[in-house]
Amino acid sequence: MRIDAHQHFWQYDPGRDAWITPAMAAIRRSFGPADLQPLLAHHGFDGCVAVQASQSEAETDWLLALAAEHPFIKGVVGWVELQADNVAERLGHYRQFEQLKGFRHILQGETDRALLLTPAFRRGIAALGHYGFTYDLLILPDQLQFATQLAADFSNQPFVLDHLAKPLIKAQVVGDWARDLRALAAIGNTWCKVSGLVTEADWHAWQPQDFRPYLDVVFDAFGPERVLFGSDWPVCQVAGGYDAVVALAQDYLAACSAREQALFWGETAAAFYSLAS
Repeated sequence: MRIDAHQHFWQYDPGRDAWITPAMAAIRRSFGPADLQPLLAHHGFDGCVAVQASQSEAETDWLLALAAEHPFIKGVVGWVELQADNVAERLGHYRQFEQLKGFRHILQGETDRALLLTPAFRRGIAALGHYGFTYDLLILPDQLQFATQLAADFSNQPFVLDHLAKPLIKAQVVGDWARDLRALAAIGNTWCKVSGLVTEADWHAWQPQDFRPYLDVVFDAFGPERVLFGSDWPVCQVAGGYDAVVALAQDYLAACSAREQALFWGETAAAFYSLAS
């Protein structure tokens, strides 16, 4: 099964979606399943995982409604207030939805860079395990050390790192990021999405070789069995589009075995998120 393990839908709202700057004009509109399905079909994907872009339960409910209507949406990574006193109650509510596989919080934007280690957040992470949910880590390089501590403390909780923690690809900075990513990968309950790369590079002039130092570290650190593909569509459209990110990954994976490629293009995602065929 071929799976795009990281993409988004949204109903564009200029106020709520202020992160979409004028420079990102290509994505300053709504995107839904009808926009994505032809791209998935063209590249031979059987389905996708829709990931939250707005921090509200209303967004989670909307994504679940889309998944119920469109079978190619194999899974949803939603949002819930993990720091809430009633987090267990909310997770219990969401356990009824088969397509809801896990949760995410936009940690990269938090003023408290170590928010994920606070008692309230840790209580929420502990509750995830009881209901069998995964957790997507959306962080920046300066938060990798905190994520490593969290993953070590919750060794039975599956974590997946989004976008390689957004290394400074445009500036070709590798050193500290590589060291800290390797430490996270050494914790056996962590996976990594090859996603969101082109938006961290020079949007208009990136070349495939710009990404090789980062992909080399990821595949060496996590191993091919814990790395999975995500397009980060439609965000990727600001720096090349769906075809470009697929071609970029294909170029790098050309030297991998057929088995390693099958894992990357879907089997690992299907196992991590427990996706139905």
